[in-house]
Amino acid sequence: MAVGLISPQLPDWRTWLDATLFTLTFALQGVGIAAALGFIFALYYQHRWVRTLAAILRSIHEVFWALLFIQVFGLSTLTGVLAIAIPFSGALGKVFGEQLDEVNPTPKLTVYSADKANLSVFLFTQLPQVLHGMSTYTAYRMECAIRSSVVLGFIGLPTLGVYLEAALRTGEYSLASGMLLTLLALLYSLRFWFKRKWLLILIPLSLFIKPMSAEFSLAQFIQFLTDCVPAPLRSEWGLEKTVRWLAWVSDQAAAGTWNTLLLAQSVLVLTGLFAIVSSTLNSSHFVNGKTRTLGDGFLLILRSIPEYLLNFIFLILLGPSMLPAIIALTLHNGAIIGHLLGKQSDTLASHAIPSKGISRFTYFYVPNMAQRFMAYCFYRWEIIIRETAMLGVLGIPTLGFYIDSAFEFLRFDVALLLIILSSILTVSADRLSTVLRQRFKIAA
Repeated sequence: MAVGLISPQLPDWRTWLDATLFTLTFALQGVGIAAALGFIFALYYQHRWVRTLAAILRSIHEVFWALLFIQVFGLSTLTGVLAIAIPFSGALGKVFGEQLDEVNPTPKLTVYSADKANLSVFLFTQLPQVLHGMSTYTAYRMECAIRSSVVLGFIGLPTLGVYLEAALRTGEYSLASGMLLTLLALLYSLRFWFKRKWLLILIPLSLFIKPMSAEFSLAQFIQFLTDCVPAPLRSEWGLEKTVRWLAWVSDQAAAGTWNTLLLAQSVLVLTGLFAIVSSTLNSSHFVNGKTRTLGDGFLLILRSIPEYLLNFIFLILLGPSMLPAIIALTLHNGAIIGHLLGKQSDTLASHAIPSKGISRFTYFYVPNMAQRFMAYCFYRWEIIIRETAMLGVLGIPTLGFYIDSAFEFLRFDVALLLIILSSILTVSADRLSTVLRQRFKIAA
C-alpha cells in the first residue's frame, strides 16, 4: 500500500474522466436540489412537522437511500442524485432554519409595511443577513457530497468509488492511489470553482454533461411497494409462523442496535480524545509557520477521506472486526473537530502565565476550549451513529449489515423496518444532544 501510495497511476483517460464527471455531477445536482428544498424547509422551520421531516430525511444515510432507489430506478444517475439530495435537504434545512432564527429583527421591524411577512421585507431585511452563512455552509455540504458520491460507487454507481473498490480488492494500490489523489484534488479545488455566482452555469452544465435518467417500470415499482409491506400482512400466515418471523426480525434489530450503539459510543469517546490532542497541530498556541501548515494539512487529509474508504482500507490491513470501523470513524471525525478547534483557538487571548507543552495544554488550552469542544462532540454524535449504522454494509454487525443482507435476499420489508430503526436512533441522538447542550449550557 505504501509503495502504491507514492506511485499513483490512473486508468485510461476516458474511464478516469467519466468517473470524475459522474462524481462531480452527482454532487452538484444533488446539492442544487438539496439547497432549494432546504431553503423551503427553512422558511417554515418554526413548524414542528417541518423540523421533524427534515430530521427524518437527514437521519437516513445516503447509502441506505441509494439501496432503496436502486430497487426502483436501477443503477442510474437519478438514483445517485436523489440519494444525495434527500438527506442533504434535511441537513441544509436545519442549518438554514437556525440561521434565519438568529437574524437581527431590527431591520424588519423598522420597515414601513402593513404586512411584515411579505416577500419584499424578507428579501431586503432578512435574507442579506444570512446569505453569506448559507453560501458557506452549502459549500461545506458540497465537499460532503463529493465524498458521498465516491462512497456510492462502492455499491455500484459509476463514480470514482467503483474503481477505488476494484483497485483495493485486487491489490492494485497504485491505481487506488491515483483515484484517491483525484478525490483530494476535487475537494481542495472547491474553493476556486464552487462560487455562488458560477452555480447558474455549473448546475445546468452538469445536467447537460450527465443528465438525470432512469429506467422506470411502474409494475416493478408497485411490486417493490408490495414487498415493503411486512410479510405477515401480505401473506396468509398462521400465528406460529408470524411469531417466528417477528422473533427473527427482533433478533436482528436487537443485535444491530446494540452493536451500533456500542461502536458509536466507543467512537465518540475516542473521537473526543483524538480531537482535543490533534487540535494542537492547528493551534497558534502550540505551533506556527510551516509546522502548523503541515499539521493542519494532515487533519484536512484525514477529514477529506470518507469513513467508508478508511474502513475499507483498515479491513484489508487488520481483517474483519469492529476495530477498523473504530479507527476509521475516530480518525475522520476527530480530524474534523480537531481542525475546527485549532482554528477557533486563535480567538483566545494569550495565556497570562508563561507555560509550554503539557502545562499549557492542561491548564490553559483545555479549560478555555472545553465549551467549544463539548459542543462539537455533541454535534457530531448524531453523525457518528448514522455512519456507524451504515458501515455495517462492509460486514461489521451493525444495523447496516442486516439492512444490506435484507436487500441482498430481496426482503425489502425487513430492510425498511431496520432503516426506520436506524433513523430513530439517529433522531434520538440528535434530540438528546440538544437537551444535554441546553442542560449544561453548552453553546458553540
